[in-house]
Amino acid sequence: MNSALPTPYLDPQAAALIAKLTELGIPATHTLRPAEARHAYLQRRFATQRIPAPLHEVQDLTCPGPAGNLALRLYRNTEGDAPSPALVYFHGGGWVIGDLETHDVLCRDLARLSGYTVIAVDYRLAPEHVFPAAVDDANAAVDWVFANAEALHVDPAYLAVGGDSAGGNLAAVVCLSRRDADLPAPRFQLLIYPATDMHGNTASHQRFAQGYLLTRDSIAYFLGHYLPHATDAADWRASPLLHPSHANLPPALVLTAGFDPLCDEGRAYADALSAAGTPCQYVCFDRQVHGFVPMGKALTEADTAVALCAHALRRAALD
Repeated sequence: MNSALPTPYLDPQAAALIAKLTELGIPATHTLRPAEARHAYLQRRFATQRIPAPLHEVQDLTCPGPAGNLALRLYRNTEGDAPSPALVYFHGGGWVIGDLETHDVLCRDLARLSGYTVIAVDYRLAPEHVFPAAVDDANAAVDWVFANAEALHVDPAYLAVGGDSAGGNLAAVVCLSRRDADLPAPRFQLLIYPATDMHGNTASHQRFAQGYLLTRDSIAYFLGHYLPHATDAADWRASPLLHPSHANLPPALVLTAGFDPLCDEGRAYADALSAAGTPCQYVCFDRQVHGFVPMGKALTEADTAVALCAHALRRAALD
């Protein structure tokens, strides 16, 4: 009797999406200049994301950053001035593409389903601003939200951080940075298919190098723009999995996708947290591809994933 688990089957909706993008001849990200890649990423959202959900409040803000003001966007779906739990959210896009607009629908959905005030951060992008500019901006934004919690009507005791892909990387690094600096810690970290080791030497990087939206070529493109020196990959601010200690960090939900080059390093980060005694939930959507969570218009499982994230946030606010 063969006891081996069957190989997961790519979600048919994800397969159809990949086939449609191939049929349309959408240029690969790594073939475009950064400005072109940003525009293409912004335009692609119309094919995969729903119409933005209305909320009680959506407000554009700014906060001081290391190199000038950072743009933020606040999402709130609760009325009144009573302090609410809050999530500081960092968008994905390989530290090169993505902005407040590409993740607007996701942030709205998280606010609507969780009851949190979500504050999205438009951190600086490479290659104009290389590592560790995004890290510095992420830390500055969280510092500012903690310092201005009362004016923002959020409860600093229930402040979470989160993000997807590159944004998940930044959220993890913020938690490590604040612990090491003995600063007030976030209550929770929401890490959606996070990049945790820039060396890219896991089995999933090899297995899913081509054909599943995020490719080996696009990863090399992003890292080539973001990390100016070969030695930067070993810096834990780029590769949080390589930090010598993952103890005494905020509880986490680490969510991965099975057909994703980053799957193994996301799982490894969850295991590192658990091994160090940091509470961590780990969920892998075995049949999904990298970047699926905001794609509710095209992928039904995206809605399941967003609901799961919102549930984890609500649960964290009860602890």
